[in-house]
Amino acid sequence: MGQKKDAPLRSDAQRNRERILEVAVAELTLRPDVPLSVIARKACVGQGTFYRNFPHRESLVLEIYRHEMRQVADAVPELLEQLAPDQALRSWMDRLAEFAMTKAGLADAIRLATSTPGGPQKPSPTPLTEAAGLLLRAAEEAGTIRPGVTADDFILAIAGLWQLNPHEDWRSPAERLLNLVMDGLRAGAPRP
Repeated sequence: MGQKKDAPLRSDAQRNRERILEVAVAELTLRPDVPLSVIARKACVGQGTFYRNFPHRESLVLEIYRHEMRQVADAVPELLEQLAPDQALRSWMDRLAEFAMTKAGLADAIRLATSTPGGPQKPSPTPLTEAAGLLLRAAEEAGTIRPGVTADDFILAIAGLWQLNPHEDWRSPAERLLNLVMDGLRAGAPRP
C-alpha cells in the first residue's frame, strides 16, 4: 500500500530529503548545471530515493529556492524582537544581501530550470515581499521611516543588489546601496 500524498514522511525519509536539499544547495550554488547523479551520490542516497523526492531537476531547484527564501523571511520576527524596527529592517537587508550574493549560482540554476518553454515558472518572491512588508509597517508605526512605502517599492529600491558581482568584493557596494536606501526610507520620517 502506497504512502498518502499528504502523510508525514518517515524520519529516515525526512533525513534523506533534508540531506539531498543540503547537498543540492551547496552543489547548485557552485555549479548550476551539476548532474543530479552527483547530488544523489554526495547526499549518500540512491537514484530511486533521489527521484522519489525530486522527480526532475525543476522540482529540486524550485524547492531549494522556496526553502532558502523562507529562511531569509523567517528571520524577521526574531529581528523585530531584538532590535528597534528600523534597525531590524537594516539588519534584514544585510541578510538579504548575503543571500543574494552567496546564492548567486542558485539563481542561475533557477533560470536554467525555469527557462524551458512549457516548464515551471519561477516562483514569486512572496515570502521576501511579505517579510519586507512586515518590517516596513513596524518601522512606519515606530515613526522611523517615511509613511506609505510599500514592499514592492522596497524591492525595487534594493534591486541593485542583484547587479553586483558575487565573485568580486560585493560587500562594500552592497553596504553603500543599503545605507542609501535606509537614508531614503528615513527621510520624511515623523520621528528622526
